[in-house]
Amino acid sequence: MTLAALPMYDLPELRTATDAWWQGLAKAFRRQGIREVPDSLGRAVQAGARGAETRLLFGQCCGYDLVRKRDSLTLLATPAYRSPHCRGARYRSLIVVGDSSPAARLEDLRGGSCVINMACSHSGTTALRHAIAALGAPPAGREGRFFSRVEVSGSHADSLDRVRQGRADCTSVDCVTFALLARHRAAALAGLRVLAESAPAPGLPYVTGADGGGERAARLREGLCLALEDPATAAARDALLIDGVEILPLSAYDRILAMEAEAEAAAPLIAPGRTRS
Repeated sequence: MTLAALPMYDLPELRTATDAWWQGLAKAFRRQGIREVPDSLGRAVQAGARGAETRLLFGQCCGYDLVRKRDSLTLLATPAYRSPHCRGARYRSLIVVGDSSPAARLEDLRGGSCVINMACSHSGTTALRHAIAALGAPPAGREGRFFSRVEVSGSHADSLDRVRQGRADCTSVDCVTFALLARHRAAALAGLRVLAESAPAPGLPYVTGADGGGERAARLREGLCLALEDPATAAARDALLIDGVEILPLSAYDRILAMEAEAEAAAPLIAPGRTRS
C-alpha cells in the first residue's frame, strides 16, 4: 500500500484545504496512469520519517530530510508560496520578538533567551544560527555563546506562543508558516514583530520514494502541473498560499548543508547544559 503525506503546513485550520489539494493531486495522478494512489492522506506518518520512504508515493518533507536521505527520496518539485519573504521556491526564516522587546537588531538579542521548534529544523535552528554566525565573533569572555538559554517547543506555533508570553526573547519561524498564521490565525501573531530575516534556502520539497524515480517521477511531476492548473483546486491552493512549483536540481539543496556548516564553524547558540524543553 502506498502512502501520501503533506504534513509540513497542515495547520488545524487548513486540514480541509490540505485534503482538497490532495484530492486534486490524486485525480491528476490517476489521469497520468499512476496506480495505487491513496484515497486520503496519511497524517500519522511524516513523509521523511524512517521507513516511510519505502511506501511514499507523494509527500512534502523538510529540506534536511531530502539532503540526508537522498538515496531513499526522489526530489519532484519545490512549491512556491505567496509570502513577501519568498522568492519563487526559495524561502527565509523570520526572527521574531515581542512588540515590547527593546531589540532593534539581531545583535541586541545576545545574552537573551530563545525558543526553537526542534534542534534538527533548518528554519527554526540552522537558519537562526547561520544569521548569528554572520554577526562575527562575540565579545571576549562569552566563550562564543550567543544565547544564555534555549528552549525546545516542538512547533513554530508553540514557539511564537512562548515569545508572546514572555517566556523567551525570540524565535525563528519559517516565513510560510508565518504567512499562513497571519491569514488563518492572526491572533497567533498578536503582540509580536519581525526583527530580522535569515538568508534564503530552497523551500520544503515535494518528494517520492527513491524507487519512484524515472518514469513514475515524470508522471508525478506532470500530474502535479495538471493539478496546479485545475480550477477545482484553486480554493485549496489559495488557502495554502501555493503559487506554483519550480523544478530545482537536487544540488540546490546543498545550500542547506552549506548553511549548517557555516553555522557549525561559528559560535554555538548557548552555553552547555542550558537547553530545555
